[in-house]
Amino acid sequence: MKRGPQWTAAVVGAVTALLVSVPAAAEESPYARGPEPTTATIEADRGSFEIATEKVPAGQDFGAGTIHYPTDTGQGTFGAIAIAPGFLESEAAIAWYGPRLASQGFVVITFSTKSTLDTPDNRSGQLLAALRYVTETSQAKSRVDRNRLAVMGHSMGGGGALIASQKAPALKAAIPLTGWNPNTTFSDLKVPTFVVSAQNDFIAPDGTYSRPFYQSLPESLDKAYVLLAGAGHLVPTKPNVTIAKYSISWMKRFVDDDTRYDRFLCPLPANDPKIAVYRGTCPID
Repeated sequence: MKRGPQWTAAVVGAVTALLVSVPAAAEESPYARGPEPTTATIEADRGSFEIATEKVPAGQDFGAGTIHYPTDTGQGTFGAIAIAPGFLESEAAIAWYGPRLASQGFVVITFSTKSTLDTPDNRSGQLLAALRYVTETSQAKSRVDRNRLAVMGHSMGGGGALIASQKAPALKAAIPLTGWNPNTTFSDLKVPTFVVSAQNDFIAPDGTYSRPFYQSLPESLDKAYVLLAGAGHLVPTKPNVTIAKYSISWMKRFVDDDTRYDRFLCPLPANDPKIAVYRGTCPID
């Protein structure tokens, strides 16, 4: 699907305007939300926050979607995460992330793309448009900190998350999930990125996509890479404890500047039978 340059510039410009710089986090982050985390709390199906749901109709520069957001109004605003599905997929493929992440203290939009055939670049624009909708139009907009936005995506949606991070370098975090993109070099990225790969992925093989993605990221960047043992390309489309706990920890650390989650990321996990390889930059800056 072709997208005109004026549309792209408008979306990127709007999101960039939202993502103004903020002061460096203090030793205890003012954005920390929720109780002291434990392994049990980040592996649980739900976090400590009660959540509400808003349905989003199509026609918003992305397909129809769903926003999950905390009902709590006493802890300040929350960071927002947009999540895109992969090739031939609808929102259903990534719907489980919405309540799981929102209940940990995020505003989360999951959505279908305008066409299931959309390219990674198309999906990158739709991820940024979804964040714009959340911050400017949604019922949850007053609960969102416009300076703390992030992207995720599966397969071509993961490739879109990487491209969105190039277009909007003030994003706080990105997580490509068994990502696919024809370009595998992202040496200009400035967004902390967690790459999720699968050992038995024959659609987006690790050695062709996820591993080169990770290796191309700057050494100076906060980054991590996990190769899930025995898993295939579609593993991110179903609830998965390993993906969830590291995604929660990554988003908490970089969207919320919450150093309480450092211990789940550093030192690098070892001796976990569900993980074939884990790499990352430790200590986290």
